[in-house]
Parts: sequence; C-alpha cells; structure tokens
Amino acid sequence: MICAADLNSNGDAADEGEQANCRSTTSGAWLCPIQEVDCLADDRGQYSCPIGPQYACLVKTEGGPPACSPNQCADLATNPIVDEPPMDDPGTQADGGIDADGNCLGAIEIFSGRGMRCRPAGLSTTFANCCKDKGKIVKDGMGSSISSIGTKIAVAKGVFTGMKAAYTAFKAGATASQAASAGANALVVGLDPTSIAVSLAINFMIDFLFSGCDQQDMETAMLRSSGMCHEIGSYCTSSFLGVCLQKARGHCCFNTKLGRIIQEQGRPQLKAFNGNLWGTAKKQMCRGFKPEEFQALDFSKMDLSEYYADIEARAQSDIQIDMGERIDAYLKAVNP
Repeated sequence: MICAADLNSNGDAADEGEQANCRSTTSGAWLCPIQEVDCLADDRGQYSCPIGPQYACLVKTEGGPPACSPNQCADLATNPIVDEPPMDDPGTQADGGIDADGNCLGAIEIFSGRGMRCRPAGLSTTFANCCKDKGKIVKDGMGSSISSIGTKIAVAKGVFTGMKAAYTAFKAGATASQAASAGANALVVGLDPTSIAVSLAINFMIDFLFSGCDQQDMETAMLRSSGMCHEIGSYCTSSFLGVCLQKARGHCCFNTKLGRIIQEQGRPQLKAFNGNLWGTAKKQMCRGFKPEEFQALDFSKMDLSEYYADIEARAQSDIQIDMGERIDAYLKAVNP
C-alpha cells in the first residue's frame, strides 16, 4: 500500500517526500503518512480530523494518538506502478556501402546523434540524481577511434561494466575499497585511456554504485557532463494511478561538443526544422544534417565561443598527459 501527493504543486509527485508506504491501523484501513496530523479530542473524548471531517481518524498499529491524512492509499497489487522503458534509439544506422573511391553509397548525415534519457532524483532512482554532472569523463576530439556516437556509447558502457564488477565484488564480501579496485581494473582493461578520463570515470562509477541509476542513466550522464548532449525537456517515466512518481530528462547526444553546438545553432537556420527543432522530450529527433542542409548553414551567425574557450582552457600539462596516454595506448596495442 502506497500513497503519493503533489506537495509543491508542480504537477507531479516525483520529488522526495511526495511518495510513501502506508501505515497499518487497528481497523484494518491504511493511513498515508504524507501530511498526516494528529486528530483532536473533544470534551467527550471523540476524535475529529482537523483538516476536514471527511477524513477518518485512524489508530496506528504501532501506537500513538489517532491520526488522519488527506491522501488516500492504494494497493500496488491491483494498481501497479506503470514504468516507461529506457530510450531505444540506436542512432543513425549505416544504410549503404562505399564505392571503389571511398564514396558513401547510402544517405549521409553529418553530426547525427542519439535520443537518450537520464532520471533526476525520484522514487525509481532511490532519490539519487542520475543526471548529476561529474566532470568531463568522455574525451572529445581525440581522433577517429571515438569519432562516432556509437563508439562514445561503447565507452560509457565500459564504465557500467566496471561498476558491475565492483558491485559483484562488494556482494562477495569485499570492502568498499576492494570493490572499487575490482571495478577500476575492469574499467582500465576494457577501455582505451585516450578515450576517457580514467580517474573521473572511477569516481563516477563509485558514486553511482549503490544508486538506483540504470545503464542508460549512466551513459547519458557521462555524455551530458562531457558537453555532448542537448537537453530537450522532461517527461514522466513512472506513474501510479495517473500520478507521476518519477521524471526523466530527454536528450539528443552527439559524438562531440562541437557537433552539439553546431546542431543547436544550425537547426534554427533551416526550414526543415522550423516548428520542430528537437521533437519532444520523450520522442527526440536527433538526426544529423543532410549534405545540402550542412552546406546551407551560415557559420558566420554561429557563436562557437563555448568550443573555443574549451580549447583555450586546456593547459599545457593536460595536453602532455593526453600525449602520454596516447603513447601508452599505442605501446600496449603493439606490445600487449
């Protein structure tokens, strides 16, 4: 038996404190603890609910004075929570081969993306913020090895694999530090260090380890915090009796920050996107530009300062670390 209430009047009951398990009472009825108040006794010892006579005063099984609540309880067995599955958008798929000169024979899309979602704090995530920014984990512009959004997703999946290894070790009796080491080993072995900031990924993995975040939450959060996602809006992903208990944020995620910036500033210039720039939060439109659309873009009207600032902010020491990681990755590849 659970109950839910929109306490902050924002149209849902997805925030912390807006859902609860109901309490049993001596009468067999159930009492919602949300906005619960003690009943008042008159001179004759008769109890009444101070928030309205229509609400019954109930004696809790665990004791205490009779209480009442304006919120009704419902049985999950007969009124189950309705959950929306994660996004299932594989992105633009290759639809043709290449000729002898290397020319693409299928449809060409430039800076194409993928529809994804992450969930803010709510009931389904055990009130962990699965969209939390943890720093630039997935590296941008590091060469053809991570040029596609599909490969970027593969990098994010590798972190999830590391998290599962850490969780397995923890359940087997390892300490938290030992579990972290197990996850880090799985992470480092499975990923090219030129594609990911390993130290940030390990911290990210441990932070998410005991939350209610799923794999797509983690994938989206990593790409989002790395500046590669455009957030479209929120939608309900879990509801109970028509009341939303968990929200999700829909995104279009791209293979680079530059790709995201050009998509954000290029789409308003094109008639093909007029009135429907991104689709909806639940059904995103993340396609790339057609060649003729890309040629029609006026780059002189685009503000690329965010991308330039990101490049200029990289200290010489960061560049040297990247070069060192590339060299190490090459040596491991040719002499494993």
